[in-house]
Amino acid sequence: MQIVRVALDVPLSTLFDYTVAKDIAVAPGQRVIVPFGRRQMTGVVMECGATTNMAPERIKPVKQVLHDSAALSAGLLDLLRFCSDYYHYPIGQATLSALPARLRSDKPVISKPVSSYRLSASGTALDLDTFPKRKVVQRRILMKLAEQPCNLAQIKSLSATAGTRLKALVAEGWVESFSLATPLTPPSASSGQAKPSDITSSHSTMPSKNDGQVAGYPTCGRGEQIAQYTFDNAHTLTGEQQQAVDVVNSARGYTCFLLHGITGSGKTEVYVHLMHHVLQRGGQILLLVPEINLTPQLELYFHSRFPGVNLVSLHSGLSEGERLHNWQQAQTGAAQIVLGTRLSVFAELPGLALIIVDEEHDSSFKQQDGLRYSARDVAIFHANQRGVPIVLGSATPSLESYHNAQSGRYRMLKLTGRALADARLPTMRRININQTVMHHGISENLLREIGQRIARKEQSLLFINRRGYAPVLMCGGCGWLSGCKHCAGKMVLHLNDKRLRCHHCGYQLHVPHACPSCGSAGLHPVGSGTQRVESVLRERFPEARILRVDRDSTRNKRAWQTMRERIHANEVDILVGTQMLAKGHDFPALTLVGALNPDGALYSSDFRAAEKLFAQLVQVAGRAGRADKPGEVIIQTAFPDHPLFRALQAHDFEGWAASQLAERKMAGFPPFMYQAMLRAEGKQEADVYTFLDRAHAAAVELRHTVEILGVVPASLPRRANHIRAQLLIQSMKRKELQQFLRNWQPLLDTLPAQKLRWSLDVDPLEF
Repeated sequence: MQIVRVALDVPLSTLFDYTVAKDIAVAPGQRVIVPFGRRQMTGVVMECGATTNMAPERIKPVKQVLHDSAALSAGLLDLLRFCSDYYHYPIGQATLSALPARLRSDKPVISKPVSSYRLSASGTALDLDTFPKRKVVQRRILMKLAEQPCNLAQIKSLSATAGTRLKALVAEGWVESFSLATPLTPPSASSGQAKPSDITSSHSTMPSKNDGQVAGYPTCGRGEQIAQYTFDNAHTLTGEQQQAVDVVNSARGYTCFLLHGITGSGKTEVYVHLMHHVLQRGGQILLLVPEINLTPQLELYFHSRFPGVNLVSLHSGLSEGERLHNWQQAQTGAAQIVLGTRLSVFAELPGLALIIVDEEHDSSFKQQDGLRYSARDVAIFHANQRGVPIVLGSATPSLESYHNAQSGRYRMLKLTGRALADARLPTMRRININQTVMHHGISENLLREIGQRIARKEQSLLFINRRGYAPVLMCGGCGWLSGCKHCAGKMVLHLNDKRLRCHHCGYQLHVPHACPSCGSAGLHPVGSGTQRVESVLRERFPEARILRVDRDSTRNKRAWQTMRERIHANEVDILVGTQMLAKGHDFPALTLVGALNPDGALYSSDFRAAEKLFAQLVQVAGRAGRADKPGEVIIQTAFPDHPLFRALQAHDFEGWAASQLAERKMAGFPPFMYQAMLRAEGKQEADVYTFLDRAHAAAVELRHTVEILGVVPASLPRRANHIRAQLLIQSMKRKELQQFLRNWQPLLDTLPAQKLRWSLDVDPLEF
């Protein structure tokens, strides 16, 4: 018998030993079905032929080895080991949580051929001028296929109903499907093992093992890949864009680049040309984006620029079958471009040659439960591990990344001008809300500007990062506030469905007719949310076409895609939205942005609040004036002379970042300090604080050179009837903090914690 060590999805920081008959072939990365207690579980083999300290009679045999196409590569196993070690999360849970749900089941996975669609003989002979004009989507599909064959994802990107219309065209005989040949799966290109302490620390200058070519891919004598594709080189690069492309293309092996480009400077165009360079050599590209809502428009754009290239997306909005199929496309090398949100950093890409992280500053890249990883930081480690360049793009880089670029750990690339010759940065105006007439949170000045835009058939955007009608309902008689009975927060008024809803735990109830405390009928909303702003605008501009974009209005799967099409068709006069509208969108007719009530972040106890606000306002301001029409941004604030708003008006990110970094250094905050947060929550306050106090005592007894702060309540001390508290550990050296955590965690595992949940959060973003 041979011994295998298996990772299982259980909250234990260990691998489990099993036996396999010697005549059964098994290798690391294969899925196996094993007995665990009274049940059977699916696990992943991490090691083979290992020795064991267990008595032979206690080791159970593997029930089944799943010999299928879903085996994990050595490179991915190393990446998952790193995540388990660095973020101090059980190796089995880290491994299984990174896989599509179907791969966590006990069924073999059969790799399906890649299906594409093309015009049939009768479809090729069809005269589209005679095709019924009322069948708009079918005409669009036929026109697309007349240009080139497409896969299902490319066709679905044409319209929300394209999948159904495609089936009709196939049934009528105009379109036929065919399978692409299984692509060559190259060996994993690895440039050696990086250490957990290397994450976001320093870039290597080691030469590429394949001397500029993608490892494992066959090349011609001059280095061209045999397979060809089409590239739509529609845009001429500016001098700064060309320089950025040349610098990245000349990189050999791992280098981390920070592409700092103002909004509208054409960062996406730089990405396109970098992709073109990689695709020419037969490599794969991983492009990470922070929001699911950004993926459809990017898919459309990259399909238009790379006709015929197989692009797949990976995000939580896909069905289980879609996600598995796309994951397999990446694993076999069939997918040349993988576009996804944070979880796609764990996709298998055997020919990986470039990683791009767009909007790298965005907090959405940080997972806030389970394996609390930063996809940006894991991507940097992965690029180092594979010996490939990585590009971090942002108009407002995180201060950690900006500091790394300033200190030489990353290479800085700058785009200081807008890509379109006629496009200019928007003018910024500050309006003092204490010195102007206000209409339910909107100034008369801003309303007047909106009216002018409507007359000119231009679009306006009002940004308020609070959904619902009002943040709280208040009694004018006794001062009662609509607090949530399960949380320490307030219930938000949603007037459309006449509900009070807690945005923390989801609890909701009907709006009361009278005050629950004193019985008074004088209940009134306090503050503004997106719904109230929309209501005020409809009253002021009854003829205007107003569109509200927030989590409530985009719940349906195709809602945002339909909204985006309306905006681009200029069928909307005024947009009202949250931060969903601030990131990466390009609306040519949008010339006015109004930022409502941004002052809350100035009072926050979170030391990153000002950084987040600056980034938010720069991003949303960047939606204005991206084409040939000048843009204007109006910021409503009670503190117009605050340094943050002054820096915004001057478009001075460098000055703002320098002042923030100076403050961080003086206060001992990241990036000059490395942190880990121990969080605990339970139904009984005594249980939570007893656990954290014991954890604090255990930390002190270790006598490490780390700073151990006191136990304090969380920023939201009660959520969903659970008391929440935390303990912060920090150190000036990442390696010392990691060593402390490795010694501390076994002690934490021994503390009584049956009635509560606790977790370690390394490099926390929420406090």
